[in-house]
Amino acid sequence: MLELINYSKKYPNGKFGAKNINLKIESGDIFAFIGHNGAGKTTTIKSIVGINDITSGDILIDGVSVKQQPIECKQKIAYIPDNPDIYQSLTGIQYVNLVADIFKVDKSTRKTLTEKYAKTLELYDDLNNPISTYSHGMRQKLVLIAAFVHSPKLLIMDEPFVGLDPKASFSMKNIMKEFVAEGGAIFFSTHVLEVAEKLCNKVAIIKDGEIVTCGTMQEVKKDNSLENAFLESENA
Repeated sequence: MLELINYSKKYPNGKFGAKNINLKIESGDIFAFIGHNGAGKTTTIKSIVGINDITSGDILIDGVSVKQQPIECKQKIAYIPDNPDIYQSLTGIQYVNLVADIFKVDKSTRKTLTEKYAKTLELYDDLNNPISTYSHGMRQKLVLIAAFVHSPKLLIMDEPFVGLDPKASFSMKNIMKEFVAEGGAIFFSTHVLEVAEKLCNKVAIIKDGEIVTCGTMQEVKKDNSLENAFLESENA
């Protein structure tokens, strides 16, 4: 579903934000991508979704090259950024419909999916209100609804639980499990290691732009917690 092949991103100042990364995320995976601030998580994610260019190597989404066929790749994914900076002048439902129009979702399907996810995330009654009146958590919920309304194959998320209240976080975890059970795949960065340990079946730890460990959750944490495995990698 998602494969990074010797992927590197080098900035104009000569610094590598990511270097020689090889990862493979398959259908059914909930894959955690963890590391300290500045380790290269967001750099990598932005290359996957086409915001950052790729210095060397390649990234494949469902077998299609992000470098060679970026539009086709974007049609297969949904991206949840760490800061939901969306159009303040629109209402919630206008924003969802805008995304649905871009992805050519028919009116019946978008109505069904919008209602499903908006009710699950308890935003349904606020969809006709301007986004300018939304809290950070409400905007995060709206971006999630818009992501799921076009039924992506791959969900890319950068700190998706930031700003969500405990009930919304619980609902989000259930949505993620349902999504991969139906054949989707999720790749997300997080600092909430307890959530990653319980939710994810695979994990990679990135440090200074390079992968230091990667595998199933059990392989990486062994007999310890994911937090201990992460701290050991930081001190190595």
